[in-house]
Amino acid sequence: MTDREAPRADDGGPPTSADAASAAPQVPGTDDVDAVRDALVSWYEADHRSFPWRETDDPYAILVSEVMSQQTQLDRVVDAWRDFLDRWPSVDALATAERGAVVAFWSEHALGYNNRAKYLHEAARQVRDEYGGQFPRTPEELSELMGVGPYTANAVASFAFNNGDAVVDTNVKRVLYRAFDVADDDTAFEETARALIPEGRSRVWNNAIMELGGVACGKVPSCDEAGCPWRTWCHAYETGDFTAPDVPTQPSFEGSRRQMRGRVISALRAYEELSLDELGPRVRVDYTPKGEYGRQWLSGLLSDLSDDGLVEVDDRGDGSTARLRK
Repeated sequence: MTDREAPRADDGGPPTSADAASAAPQVPGTDDVDAVRDALVSWYEADHRSFPWRETDDPYAILVSEVMSQQTQLDRVVDAWRDFLDRWPSVDALATAERGAVVAFWSEHALGYNNRAKYLHEAARQVRDEYGGQFPRTPEELSELMGVGPYTANAVASFAFNNGDAVVDTNVKRVLYRAFDVADDDTAFEETARALIPEGRSRVWNNAIMELGGVACGKVPSCDEAGCPWRTWCHAYETGDFTAPDVPTQPSFEGSRRQMRGRVISALRAYEELSLDELGPRVRVDYTPKGEYGRQWLSGLLSDLSDDGLVEVDDRGDGSTARLRK
């Protein structure tokens, strides 16, 4: 039984149209779901932003784009994505790479959260060793890969294999909240998203609805300027109330702990081994051994990186030293 079906309590006879209507999730504010779908897909296919990962159905390339895009602005992802695929053009190439090289690439391209590089590298090894080099095709199977959560698994299944469910990210929630007055509740968002997605068209649909959230229905909406295709049905457009669920803002990368972690990885990549006082000035120019940004602060960074399996720290009595874990 799929999540769109409901158990029957009768004698097992054929379902009626009333049964089907009661079992299917409903879209608030419209009786013509087909018209809503057609309007969005036509709008997207007529004109949309060009990203290179939208021009491929290679699951490896799409997984790389999805992992890079997590909490990173897309304009910073494009060049990094191309450089990554130039260096490791296939899942097998990534699986055979040294983990330290992958982590260093992540740092050098200011992608942040270096453990994502570690997980991506491990996922490539899983595809090679457990799946014979062939990517699993369903969201459920893809979720078995290291670091691949439900959203990323569904996105890869959708964009690589046209085999996904409705993607629900913060942009999609904002669109559904405004357009159809959906309650600010994850279950409500998921039910409405499932009701809208046309069967067998997850690739174009999920791209289209995320594009709508990114172009026409951002935090500051551009309904008329972007030619939003859902103005006919949109509750917010009708009422003028464009409030939406709170969306956390991306913390500044400059000066952040993410940036400092990246500098540690870059420095250890360049030098086989460094003591704390050799490493510190390469991470912060204001490093002083006993200062606010000194040995204690640096040891905290190294401890986090060690917990993530990226760095080894040796205490030799006369001072700690650090190096990348192979």
